[in-house]
Amino acid sequence: MALKVAIVGLPNVGKSTLFNALTQTAAAQAANYPFCTIDPNVGEVAVPEPRLDALAAIARSKEIIPARITFVDIAGLVRGASKGEGLGNQFLAHIRDCDAIALVARCFEDDDVTHVEGRVDPIDDIDIIETELMLADLESLQKRLMALEKRAKGGEKESLATLRLAKLALVELEAGRPARAAKPPPDDHKAWRMLQLLTAKPALYVCNVDEGWAAAGNTLSDLVVQRAAKDGAKAVVISARIESELAALDPAERKEFLATMGLAQPGLDRLIHEAYALLSLRTYFTAGPKEARAWTIPVGATGPQAAGVIHTDFEKGFIRAETIAFDDYLRLGGEAGARDAGKLRSEGKDYVVRDGDVMNFRFNV
Repeated sequence: MALKVAIVGLPNVGKSTLFNALTQTAAAQAANYPFCTIDPNVGEVAVPEPRLDALAAIARSKEIIPARITFVDIAGLVRGASKGEGLGNQFLAHIRDCDAIALVARCFEDDDVTHVEGRVDPIDDIDIIETELMLADLESLQKRLMALEKRAKGGEKESLATLRLAKLALVELEAGRPARAAKPPPDDHKAWRMLQLLTAKPALYVCNVDEGWAAAGNTLSDLVVQRAAKDGAKAVVISARIESELAALDPAERKEFLATMGLAQPGLDRLIHEAYALLSLRTYFTAGPKEARAWTIPVGATGPQAAGVIHTDFEKGFIRAETIAFDDYLRLGGEAGARDAGKLRSEGKDYVVRDGDVMNFRFNV
């Protein structure tokens, strides 16, 4: 699955520093002035997965291929972005192409890094971004409404459904709430996504703190965590500066540095895992002498759907999936041991794949 997460925030909140650390590149300009990043920077990131190394060791795999997630560094938004301020319309279009939004809030004080609003207030930062995204959604829906109503009067079934969903979103937006507050019927989820509403995308709040507060957070990040809980969202506390230093270290140095800072794992690992959870994703594995590989699937995916992530022919010709739970694969020393112990299962088309399943697909060509 091609997954894209937009990194969104006001100028000078640490977005590009965070993106650079995520992608371990210096592709994004991190400068102390607004609009230093005009075009979106795009980077693919491996999803941290320690289980994959364990599988590869047992299967004696020559290659390890992790799942990947794409992050898009969106240039800083400002008040009026929905009306084109600060090249806002251009930036908003880039967000539409993403599956989720990581909203970065500045939770650090630094007189050397100017704030576009002349103050440090992460809740106000979030409100500005949400307001601009909601205004953009309102304008988008209002432009389409007349044409939708005209087609719906003609009895066009698809237009009737789209109009109903558009009005559902408008109720929330006109009340000052993001479109994700609406509850479209499960059968309409595909049509709902086709509306391409910015505020319908799942959102994750990222609290960018000073190095000294990376482990416990601070009073500013606490406010964001509370706001996230109120919004039914998740928040991750990260020091973008620490993450950018970690990105330049080798694994041994990284482990020592984390221990010095009182951190169990890099903040970026937590960010990536929260992004996966936000998008309701799971991981299954394939393992053999050639490669051990992690594959991304949505929660609730069946065996054929999981096979289709590898190749559409696998889904079309699906016969069965030979499946081993990760813990059994590890405990019994691989496929042969699992088979001898009766832990290799033959699952059919209705099987719902579990996180960590090690799978081998049988299919007709």
